[in-house]
Amino acid sequence: MLNFRNCLVATLLGACISSVGLAQELMIFPNNDQSKEKQEEDKFACYSWAKGETGFDPMAPPTVTEAPPQQQAQKGGVARGAVRGAALGQIIGGDSDSTWTGAAAGAVGGGMRRNDQKRNEQQQQQQWEQEQAQIYADKRNRYNRAYSACLEGKDYTVR
Repeated sequence: MLNFRNCLVATLLGACISSVGLAQELMIFPNNDQSKEKQEEDKFACYSWAKGETGFDPMAPPTVTEAPPQQQAQKGGVARGAVRGAALGQIIGGDSDSTWTGAAAGAVGGGMRRNDQKRNEQQQQQQWEQEQAQIYADKRNRYNRAYSACLEGKDYTVR
């Protein structure tokens, strides 16, 4: 289950990040009629330099900076609520009608509580995914600035 969850998280994060990466593609123009070989040599030199300066490798698969929020494996919100409600109804009312009324009220309350927990977990997961995508985008932007500066120093126009 944990491996499936990690794969799902990596897939979702990759999808978020890939949309960020597409918007950051750089266009490089040689100002001094550099040959194709020289352009590739300069690009690789700047890639290596920018990677060393920023610690970011745009060719590496995205990684997460912190673990995703832990999902609480609580189950039985309706059943637990019904049992608690029935017990409370029996204690307070003392008859079978009170027990059934308490069980029904407890089941509804337990179901509502579990739905709130699920919604909160989903919000935490979405927030974590957005934070990870933003961290990746920040690192990518820093790398792009370093890469661009290097290429501009080698007489290229970068946009």
